[in-house]
Amino acid sequence: MRACIALEDGTIFEGVSFTGSGETSGEVVFNTGMSGYQELLSDPSYRGQIVAMTYPLIGNYGVNDEDMESDRVQVEAFIVREYCPFPSNFRSQGTLADLLRKSGVLGVEGVDTRALTRHIRQAGAMKGIVSTQDLDHASLVAKARQAPGLVGRDLAREVTCPEPYGWTAAGPVAGTSFTSAGPGRYKVVAIDCGLKYNQLRLLAEHGCRVQVVPCSTDPDTILAMEPDGIFLSNGPGDPAGIAGVPETIRALLGKKPIFGICLGNQLLGLAYGGRTYKLKFGHRGINQPVKDLTTGKVEITSQNHGFCVDMDSLDPADIELTHINLNDNSVEGIRHRRFPAFSVQYHPENAPGPHDAVYLFDRFVQMMK
Repeated sequence: MRACIALEDGTIFEGVSFTGSGETSGEVVFNTGMSGYQELLSDPSYRGQIVAMTYPLIGNYGVNDEDMESDRVQVEAFIVREYCPFPSNFRSQGTLADLLRKSGVLGVEGVDTRALTRHIRQAGAMKGIVSTQDLDHASLVAKARQAPGLVGRDLAREVTCPEPYGWTAAGPVAGTSFTSAGPGRYKVVAIDCGLKYNQLRLLAEHGCRVQVVPCSTDPDTILAMEPDGIFLSNGPGDPAGIAGVPETIRALLGKKPIFGICLGNQLLGLAYGGRTYKLKFGHRGINQPVKDLTTGKVEITSQNHGFCVDMDSLDPADIELTHINLNDNSVEGIRHRRFPAFSVQYHPENAPGPHDAVYLFDRFVQMMK
């Protein structure tokens, strides 16, 4: 089944669908990971985005229930050079196409992903549309230009949990005030702006009982749970478009230790009184080099973000730069000089990716201790 990908600048790419018929729009981005496609697909940070993989062969090891990072596929569409319909792996429970069909997400192969990636690198990430139903180029370009972008949108409200839940070895269990959480010495409230399950797994492995709450939860409700620490999750879209959450974080500063990841880092930056800005094509992959300025060590990290904290907008008397991206020197970590609060722009929970940055969970536990 023929498929057409149209970008808002008029560029067209052709391919074929391996999941059936459909049409969808989103911001077209690329990911440089050679593996980890299932974790990527189920990462809520990708809501509103059409993802193209730079590695040419995708689907060769199948999918399984264990590697899901949320309860569904989150991307708007998935673009690959070549799809492998016959996976071979002892953990495989099905094919990538089956997983995409189950969530109603278009998968397109036969696309010149190298040319697509090069175009995005030069022109920047932009709105696009993928369709098997409308193959008229002019019509598709017009639809792409009319599609909603990411700037100013509150996508966190679309992916946050509808009700609070606790995290156990068996997964999420509905409940509040840690009644449903697994065993652990430290009580952590996780504000869900689009979190990945492995963040909760690692918090539990580090001796925490985790209570997950929607991102709309007010600070008084959070403090009434008497947590030992606050965790700010990753999530999709523009941090400046997420109403209320920076104000909630500002009200919690200095009262409990705070640890933020990805969108959580950006929201902390806003809570500190700073600004964020959109990167040209973002950082998405599992091979991004980051330097920890406090130790001098370099970590290879998993990343997925299109926005960044503007360090010049923050008061250096209060906020310290702790990590930088060695590819472009963008901000990868900050911490408050007076309050127990720190955050990183990358994903220390891996899944997929290197384990270089797991030490940050230990740092959070030590801060609570």
